[in-house]
Amino acid sequence: MFSEPMSNRVKTRLSTAANRLRTANPVPVVGHMLEDSFRLPHGDPHYLYNPVEPFAAPLRSQFKAREPNSLSFELEPLGPTASGVDRSLFTTREMRGLLSRNLGSGALRWFDAAAESFRSPVTCRPQSFGALFGSSFDGDGLKSAAVSYEAGSNVTNMVNPQLARLIGAAMAALPGMRPVFTTLVAGRTHGSQWMTFLLTNNLRVADLEPVMQELNLGGRLAPIMQVVGVALGGRFDLPPGSTLVSFGRGPEGVEMELQVMLDAIDDVPPNFLQLLTMNLRERPSELTALERFLEAFTPENEVWPGRFSILGIRIGPAGPAKIGLFLRPIELEISPSAVRMPTPQPAAA
Repeated sequence: MFSEPMSNRVKTRLSTAANRLRTANPVPVVGHMLEDSFRLPHGDPHYLYNPVEPFAAPLRSQFKAREPNSLSFELEPLGPTASGVDRSLFTTREMRGLLSRNLGSGALRWFDAAAESFRSPVTCRPQSFGALFGSSFDGDGLKSAAVSYEAGSNVTNMVNPQLARLIGAAMAALPGMRPVFTTLVAGRTHGSQWMTFLLTNNLRVADLEPVMQELNLGGRLAPIMQVVGVALGGRFDLPPGSTLVSFGRGPEGVEMELQVMLDAIDDVPPNFLQLLTMNLRERPSELTALERFLEAFTPENEVWPGRFSILGIRIGPAGPAKIGLFLRPIELEISPSAVRMPTPQPAAA
């Protein structure tokens, strides 16, 4: 059993979820990437420590209220033993092939222009994970593909001028922001670039107001406060290192997303999901989509799909906050006590 590559479990889980969600099966599209990224068997200790999902295979699925009829997931490409440079180059090459085959020449041209600064030998020297890959599928196939490149100290030189201005305004308004990665998202109709920061200081959610004012999102804090306050049982103070904040520009203008890493919060309410769904009661279609997502990732012999790792709240110039939820599928969990032991060697004669 231990000789079976983890990719078999990953492909089975994604295929089953796609069938239940009635989306295209992602395996024929990204199957070779899954095989290259999950060659090691389930239980291999190399899977325990990774930037995507520590103590599990480095893949997580994502519920997106803004894309309720999609199957979305993110993974660490090329496996846990690859170097950051190799992972970055591999992901760039795979992105180009995926876009060319599935989304056409327009998407490929956009990506090539946006990713140019990440392909030089100077900028392609990440210190840690290098790059992450993400994708979203709907009933018509690949809807979007994304690559998140590890950010360096010269991050403002690696993004488009509009995003660079957003970054400058945000860093001035909210101290303690450390760049983590920049994400290029190529879709059927448009592309977008995002910058994500780790907040190294304690964050009171209300402290986001000056940042949002700088981004012309003033007055949009209330929906974020509502989601965080309800889901975390009235908590509005987040400890250092528990929060990511991303900035980008969508079709309707500047957008911001707050991501709370739930494993870094020591008092997440045991009824977290029930509290979270209270925010969706006035949007029954999104609540139904979340229920379908949970059912899609729940194995037949289990009662629960896995562990929630990140709560995301995205806000734009108008409309309600859009909830995102990262899930670590239960089949991909690897507890330290269950790590595969080395094969016993015969005793010396």
